[in-house]
Amino acid sequence: MRLRTHLAMLLLVTLGPLHAAKADIINDWNEKAVNTVLGRGLGPPPAERVIAMMHLAIFDAVNSVDGRYKPYLIKLPAGSDTSKEAAAVSAAATILAAVDPKSADSIKAGLAAELDRIPQGPARTEGLKLGEAVALNMIQSRANDGANAPEAYRPVTTPGVYVPTPPMFVPQWPKVRPFAMTTGDQFRPQPPVPLDGERWAADYNEIKAVGRIDSSTRTDDQTQAARFWLSTGGDVYYPLVRKVVANSKLDLLDRARLLALVAAARADGLIAVFDAKYHYNFWRPITAIRYGDEDGNPATERDATWQPIADTPMHPEYPCAHCVQAASMCAVLEAVLGSRAIVEVAMTSKTAPGVTRRWTDLRDFVREVSDARIWAGFHYRFSTEAGAQLGYLVGRHVSDNLMQPVSVATR
Repeated sequence: MRLRTHLAMLLLVTLGPLHAAKADIINDWNEKAVNTVLGRGLGPPPAERVIAMMHLAIFDAVNSVDGRYKPYLIKLPAGSDTSKEAAAVSAAATILAAVDPKSADSIKAGLAAELDRIPQGPARTEGLKLGEAVALNMIQSRANDGANAPEAYRPVTTPGVYVPTPPMFVPQWPKVRPFAMTTGDQFRPQPPVPLDGERWAADYNEIKAVGRIDSSTRTDDQTQAARFWLSTGGDVYYPLVRKVVANSKLDLLDRARLLALVAAARADGLIAVFDAKYHYNFWRPITAIRYGDEDGNPATERDATWQPIADTPMHPEYPCAHCVQAASMCAVLEAVLGSRAIVEVAMTSKTAPGVTRRWTDLRDFVREVSDARIWAGFHYRFSTEAGAQLGYLVGRHVSDNLMQPVSVATR
């Protein structure tokens, strides 16, 4: 009850001069959501869960008025004159305020800015009520999805032998309920390559050379890309999506749907990749290379002091999570827009100050993200390939199954 009262007060802000609703309202709230989760210190996958909840609620709110697609969760009764813009901002603000009460003031300011662009009257009032109702339904549906389950990771060891004890990263995530997949292991990849084979030796020796912190074989551009993609959050992924959306001719509902599909694919991709990571529990290069004399492969040699370009993430190696995030997102964009070619997108990264990377092809974007994790010394090439394939499978599953068009006769 206290949550509903707080949100109701938030959604009844009354403001000054009125003018036309902003065309990029969906992009605006994506950026607000990314900034909110970053400000809270959330990275993926918890951040992607929040962003997916928000965009799916926005879609269901707008679609309740428009009705061209099957709902994600719910389609509430709504008059045709109900403001879709008000429904969208109401749904977004309700989700963000619920998942991060500490950001309520900034969320209120964002809501105020959007409401200032929507004419007052019954249409706006009904839109606000609609968006809040849809969002509360989403919050309730995700309340027990496993994201807040206790951490119970059990490291591989033998009795009496010390193992490092820092907390592992989201070991509960394989059991989080997906947004579109049936289970987290639905698209689980095949096991990593065998250690006694030629492929293991080739990929081991590649990353040993190019991925070490002081590599003499990594080019300046490769080093730049490796450092750029040390960043993990939505701030280095969603700007590409927003640019693509802004250059499209999609209307409000179709923009809402596209962002919802992307967010759901990224969220499910991360569930899938952490399922595989904790299932296979495969060693990182920093461990494998320091044990190169014990892997049973005569073509790998140990380097006792080998280090990657930065600290290795605290979760198992296989497959590459960055690759899944990039591929799941780009699979949706390519499926919905019908092309891998995009208007040039330029992005920056907080982990590579002063560096700007540019892309005009979605597959090239995925390829760079994947290669960068090799150049950084975090992932073997076979792992990046498996990660990208997993991401494409999840993205296509989401775009083929969620929020599909309905016929005119069934509206």
